[in-house]
Amino acid sequence: MDIDIKELIKAAAEGFDLSNFKGDVVGMKVVENEIGNVEKGGIGVQKVYNGTEVLNTDEGQQATLQQPATNQQERNEELFHFVHPELDETEAWRIHDAVKRVVRLQGIQMICQYLMQLKNDKKVLLPPNPSVAYTELVRMGMPDGEGFNETTFRKYYNKPVAPNAK
Repeated sequence: MDIDIKELIKAAAEGFDLSNFKGDVVGMKVVENEIGNVEKGGIGVQKVYNGTEVLNTDEGQQATLQQPATNQQERNEELFHFVHPELDETEAWRIHDAVKRVVRLQGIQMICQYLMQLKNDKKVLLPPNPSVAYTELVRMGMPDGEGFNETTFRKYYNKPVAPNAK
C-alpha cells in the first residue's frame, strides 16, 4: 500500500493513530521542465548547491535558477576590510554580517574578543595598528562615543582570547 506523504501528515493532524501504520510513504515533487534531458541519457535529478537549485544542461554546464545576493553590487555596501583572502565570497559576506551585528550589539571588550576568535579561526587578518582596526569597526557600525573611544579600544585590541571563551 502506497500513501502520499501529504495524506499521512493530514491524517496525523486529524488525530489518527499512526503507530501501527504499515506501507510505503511516497513523496513526489512536480518539476515543470526535465532536468538533464532523460531521453539523452540524463538521470533527471534536480541538484541543490548552497541552497540554490541548479539545472544540468545538455552541454554539462550548470545554470543556476536563483543566485543569492552576495556580491558588492547587489548588497550596495563595502565588504569588511579584514576578511581572510582565502575565504570564498559567500563566507566573506557571512563574516561581514557577523562583525556588523557584533559591533552594533556588544561592548568594546566583547568586540575585541570576537575579532581575536575570528583571527584564531583564520577568518580575518587583523592589522597590527589598532587605529586602522578602530576606523574600520566604526565604519561597520560600532559607536564611537563614550565607552567606545579609541583609547578604550586599544586596551583590549589584539589581546589573547581566554581558552574557555569559545
